[in-house]
Amino acid sequence: MIGHTALHRHSLIPQRTQGRRSLKGVRNHGAPLLLLAAAIVPWLGLLPAEAREKDGMQYGAGLVVNVPMPEGEVTQAVDDVAKNGIIRGTKEYNKDEYVAGANAASSTRAFPAWTESGKVFYKIRTHALDPRNFKDSGDVGTLAVRYVVQGQGEKNTVLRIDAVFVEEFRHTVHASNGSVEGAEYKDIHDHLEAMELIKEEAAEAAQQHQQLVSRKLLSKDEPSLTPVPQPVAGTEEPSRDNSPQSAAAPQSDETPEQHLQNLRRQVERLVKSPGAPLKASPFHSASTLRSLPPGTEVLILISTPYWFGIETHDGQHGWVSRDQLEQLP
Repeated sequence: MIGHTALHRHSLIPQRTQGRRSLKGVRNHGAPLLLLAAAIVPWLGLLPAEAREKDGMQYGAGLVVNVPMPEGEVTQAVDDVAKNGIIRGTKEYNKDEYVAGANAASSTRAFPAWTESGKVFYKIRTHALDPRNFKDSGDVGTLAVRYVVQGQGEKNTVLRIDAVFVEEFRHTVHASNGSVEGAEYKDIHDHLEAMELIKEEAAEAAQQHQQLVSRKLLSKDEPSLTPVPQPVAGTEEPSRDNSPQSAAAPQSDETPEQHLQNLRRQVERLVKSPGAPLKASPFHSASTLRSLPPGTEVLILISTPYWFGIETHDGQHGWVSRDQLEQLP
């Protein structure tokens, strides 16, 4: 159990992100932040079963995580989650999955004033009815989550998350059993992973673009065309290369103008009517960076089953739902 037995270390690396920087967190119960070797448990959005026992020592510990990423990136992810309007890891009724109707705030009386270093964010839901996973909670009150981001050098950040429920009439403060903190951090982690994916895919796209420009420059210096090898009678035709470099190469029957148009159709899209929000990360709950008017041309950098990572003409990056974009005419 937290504070009494070995700490649990969460594995936060999806299969597709193996080999990239990992985002690993360790729960800490009042002791100095340490990265300890411990059992790996899957992300459930909740604490392990043994930590959910109704033992008073299990409430109010909060969550302290060492994130191996710069403070600015962690701050952006926390800001997105603080503004998403929902509080995970708790609910008001059995049919709910989370508490909706929350708002970001610059301060709240639910917590004492923060006097230490770091950037502080709050998310509160007023008039919450007996939310789950708070010790001896009851009645109606304010559900509050506090996030504190503290930079530790250029590449590490400490993130602290706490959650409480305060009754409106008696003003009694009820501590969380940790489920809210764990679920909110999972949301933040997902945003950080998406941000890492954006950077990596954007770097790859920039490299491929540079290679394409280099090939075009070389083709101008060497205008003669290299003969295409013909298959020898009695042998199989060589298989077609489906690599990105092959797709970018012009076909023998294409004019330069046709090839350029085909390239544009592959990497450019138009925003459909009535327009689309440009999201900070590929989640409907993510903060909206700006609204893109219909007909806006965007460059596709990343393609996922439901979202496109795009770049606008003025150089801004973000995410747009696939069904809100269409190909060039």
